Amino acid sequence: MIGVPRLVVAAPSSGSGKTTVATGLMAAFAERGLTVSPHKVGPDYIDPGYHALATGHPGRNLDAYLCGPERIAPLFGHAARGADLAVVEGVMGLYDGAAGQGELASTAHVAKLLRAPVVLVVDASSQSRSVAALVHGFASWDPEVRVAGVVLNKVGSDRHEELLREALDGSGVPVLGVLRRTKVVRAPSRHLGLVPVAERRAEAVESVAALAERVREGCDLEALLALARQAPALPDEVWDPAAEVGAEPVARAPRVAVASGEAFTFSYAEHAELLRAAGAEVVGFDPLRDEALPHGTAGLVIGGGFPEVYAPELAENRPLREQIAAFGGPVAAECAGLLYLSRELDGKPMCGVLDAHGRMAERLTLGYREAVAVADSVLAETGTRVRGHEFHRTELLPGAGQVPAWGLVRPERRPDGFAQGNVHASYLHVHWAAAPGMAARFVARCARQWEAEDTAGREAGEAAKDEKTAAGEAGKAARTA
Repeated sequence: MIGVPRLVVAAPSSGSGKTTVATGLMAAFAERGLTVSPHKVGPDYIDPGYHALATGHPGRNLDAYLCGPERIAPLFGHAARGADLAVVEGVMGLYDGAAGQGELASTAHVAKLLRAPVVLVVDASSQSRSVAALVHGFASWDPEVRVAGVVLNKVGSDRHEELLREALDGSGVPVLGVLRRTKVVRAPSRHLGLVPVAERRAEAVESVAALAERVREGCDLEALLALARQAPALPDEVWDPAAEVGAEPVARAPRVAVASGEAFTFSYAEHAELLRAAGAEVVGFDPLRDEALPHGTAGLVIGGGFPEVYAPELAENRPLREQIAAFGGPVAAECAGLLYLSRELDGKPMCGVLDAHGRMAERLTLGYREAVAVADSVLAETGTRVRGHEFHRTELLPGAGQVPAWGLVRPERRPDGFAQGNVHASYLHVHWAAAPGMAARFVARCARQWEAEDTAGREAGEAAKDEKTAAGEAGKAARTA
């Protein structure tokens, strides 16, 4: 059984202070010497970076839409095994899930799947006695969700706190923390949310330390830890990347280069684990700074991020762009990777692998998607169905090639991306834990490509050797004559 103590940090709505409390709790408990396993409900890539900074462990996503409800507890068990405490930050409001699909992928849904107590973070800045009605409503809405404590955020004064506590005295939900609105920890945001840790690491370290201090001062850490220890054990069904891929062993591990650095920060930790389990050697490269791919690269994975912010710097790295343009191995690209492979982005030259042009758009494209592979590619066979997520404020013209990467089927029908030769590029973010065969297929294609290049290289070498031998014999014959 998985008996890791755990808490879910939720809120009535976005902007209530979930990230402040969750990240602060992670950091405060880690400072005490506890091994803290950090998690985030939903597809968000940015908050887990701050969670990792707070705990020293990879931030993991728990998305019941992308991965399926049946994988949530096993993925949690894989990440949290051996931890002293797990803290799960929710998404949006407690009961907000995939549009039109009930509780699916909501924080409440994940809390039920993990059998975890919920701490509700309430923005109390514009209320007093009404807070009791709000907390009562959230605590009683679904009897299977245990709202076991509340943290009052943005409290204005001692008198304000007194009124709030009086109102909640008879609610049955204890107040486990009070954070004053006079103490503000600033984290810069832009068009897709918080600025990632990789872009402001020194400042992010200071922000996380300030959050830890704020939570230590305002929250009852002992009571929160005791609450986490009340979570019942979960079945011992732990996600195992090796068992998931079930890959045939490769004679030689192909080297798969994964884009990283400030411009490419969006990735799920399970992707690299699945690639390794499928037999790959995974190495990183930074398109902003590295002028060449890692030596011996057999495949490229270029995930999401902010190429629109770094378009001039990416354009300046011409040697790498030209090498990627000439690269013949398998390439899997999502969102930012799609834009980087295009001809240009906001007028700046990119790699030119795809005959398309990217630019900033007026509106944000955001939401879950269902898709099907319309042709065989380096990632999927024709007919493979996946669930994904779009999250971008850019557009690509055209948005799809003659052979699209995916055919989106829900909530709208349209082609997306490019599947040409060894390249699969799309706006769609897919969590490979739900489709481990994609990692196995990609690594197998990389291995075959590498073997073919090795064979071609050996044959070319042997041919050159034969030519040299023949030339030598011809010269010897001429000298004898």
